[in-house]
Amino acid sequence: MAQRTDQVSVTLAAIARLAGVGRAAVSNWRRRHPDFPEPVGGTDASPQFALEAVEEWLKRNDKIAATAGPLERLWPRVADLGDRDRMGRVVAGLGAQLAGASAADGDAAADRAEQDVPLDPAEQALVDEAVRMAGTEGGAETFRFLLDRWLGTHVRQIATTPAPLAALMAAIAAEARGADPVRTVADPACGTGTLLLAAARRWSGPEAGESGLRPLGLLGNDADPVLSSVADARLILEAGQQALVSVTAMDTLRDTIGPPSEPVDVVLCNPPANERDWGHTVLATDQRWTYGQPPRTESELAWVQHIVSMLGEGKEAGVTGYGGVAVVLLPPGVAARRAGRRIRAGLLRAGVIRAVVALPAGAAPPYGIGLHLWVLAAPAPRPQDAVVLVDTSDCRHTPPTVSTSRLPAVDWDAIGDRILTALQGGEGPGSVSVLVTDLLGDETDLTPARHAAAAGPTRPVDLRRLWARYDKGLLAARDAGRALRELSAAQDAVSHGTVSVAELEQAKALSILSGVAVPEETVRRGDVPDDGVGLVTGLLGVGPAEQQWLDRAAAEQADQEGLLPLTSFGDVVVVAASHGFDAWVETAAPRALGHHVHRLRVDPDRLDPWFLAACLRERSNARRAGTHASNTSRVDVRRLHALRLPLEEQQAYGEVHRKLVELERALAELGGVGQELSDGLSALLAAGRLERH
Repeated sequence: MAQRTDQVSVTLAAIARLAGVGRAAVSNWRRRHPDFPEPVGGTDASPQFALEAVEEWLKRNDKIAATAGPLERLWPRVADLGDRDRMGRVVAGLGAQLAGASAADGDAAADRAEQDVPLDPAEQALVDEAVRMAGTEGGAETFRFLLDRWLGTHVRQIATTPAPLAALMAAIAAEARGADPVRTVADPACGTGTLLLAAARRWSGPEAGESGLRPLGLLGNDADPVLSSVADARLILEAGQQALVSVTAMDTLRDTIGPPSEPVDVVLCNPPANERDWGHTVLATDQRWTYGQPPRTESELAWVQHIVSMLGEGKEAGVTGYGGVAVVLLPPGVAARRAGRRIRAGLLRAGVIRAVVALPAGAAPPYGIGLHLWVLAAPAPRPQDAVVLVDTSDCRHTPPTVSTSRLPAVDWDAIGDRILTALQGGEGPGSVSVLVTDLLGDETDLTPARHAAAAGPTRPVDLRRLWARYDKGLLAARDAGRALRELSAAQDAVSHGTVSVAELEQAKALSILSGVAVPEETVRRGDVPDDGVGLVTGLLGVGPAEQQWLDRAAAEQADQEGLLPLTSFGDVVVVAASHGFDAWVETAAPRALGHHVHRLRVDPDRLDPWFLAACLRERSNARRAGTHASNTSRVDVRRLHALRLPLEEQQAYGEVHRKLVELERALAELGGVGQELSDGLSALLAAGRLERH
């Protein structure tokens, strides 16, 4: 279908971003304002509107958000291309022009131009417009904005390695490499270049040039020409000052002939998984299959052998560092499937597999399973006789409160500490060094959980501490429940009137501010430091939640400019995503509010926040206020209702809700301690180590 250039269409979600409101608010505008533009396409469930008419209406009604800058208005035109590759070519084309402009000389700029993907007139017009915007918005900022929007739009089609995992893989490679310098890093399935960017951040810098070494070489390759072009431009823009970037588009397994002319020091790779058409037949006699021809169902072991063929010379056992090393992200089945047993055995005998790490589910897509990291090295003259196996599947954060997160978060710090300690020869829970001869057998199963205990043996002192925490939890739960035990249901139902949040807002009893989509590059993950503020998002029910935070100074500045709302003590926070709907009184302020999260700041002379939160969080309230106009349903916060009561009665009910929250937290803590006690006693029971005093 030819792309229309005279009229750009946008969805309700895009209009909401332009206006800085929720999608439900835009639906309300359609109902309440007769002059709202009519749909020009789409379906009843997902209508599309002419962007020009929408912008004119928003400006006429003073509803354009302060955050809706030129880039926010450019993106709908890019999204209107509709096709993943066409949109990607615009991102790559912009990056290529910006990268060419930043090249040190004309030859480098010409090299960048040769790698440009061909653009049709509509795509070229958008690239030219983006380049003009880059002059005022900043080149790197413009490219990163379009890249993030593109990846977010096609999250199911383009699998990316999460930034914390990429940094962890680089840290593991650095530990395995030892004191040897790193001059070249490769990724033969680089996608958009996340792993190579992590390598650049670890190994490139002014100190490399000062030491007399050549700049770090970043070698990338991907079969998708759009992804490879995006990666090339991204690396030039973000790492090109201290690195030499070379990214090509080719089928790595099919088109690679013989070993590389210059072996590389480090390979970081997240290769495609579960491929069937990877070239099994045409590559039957390939020289890379030193450890056995991979079966058609074992494409991952073909990638492993290709990666090993890229590495520089290995070192003998006992020498600091492994020589050329690789860290590869693989599905857990690769460690145990019977079809790959012979190849795994060959890799073990040659000393290629140095470590296997099991990650927690949720560390990387697909989030439902725990992936593995394989640490590989080139075969050495005298290979080592043991393999390090590390199980980090239990490395998770416990949610700090009941309300802020229902799911445990990946504890990247604990994962990194456990892995690096094991690679350094240290002992600890979840890690073990297993002789190669003990791994060879009928199965040659390298799954860490089958060899490494997830936790160390429970000691008497551990049991005493757990029982002390259990007693403390029981006491807290009993105290929290004592006052609630006196309450009972009234015999006769009392009819109270209700009032909607919208009506309360109109009466100025409260004010509402909606959270915004925070740029991914500003978000940090892990424990929130003193100079950071936590970020509350609406994605509490999608995969394992993880603590996210922003720089405090930047967040406070954005709050003052009206770009990002921060909470204060006593605000009512509402998560409007139906799968993770919740409402609570903020006691951990300040925190920033992400997309689909709302801040309700009440007038204390008219509303009690604890009473309001109790009314809003009731499930039937959320069902009545829900909107199901799309696959991702939301709760319209203004349609939620609260009882119409005098302030004195509100405060009485609010105090009851406060005690309920205390009870929930006490029970959650007690449940966690109880699980630890159960696990520890069960392990002792299974080992025959229980005895009575």
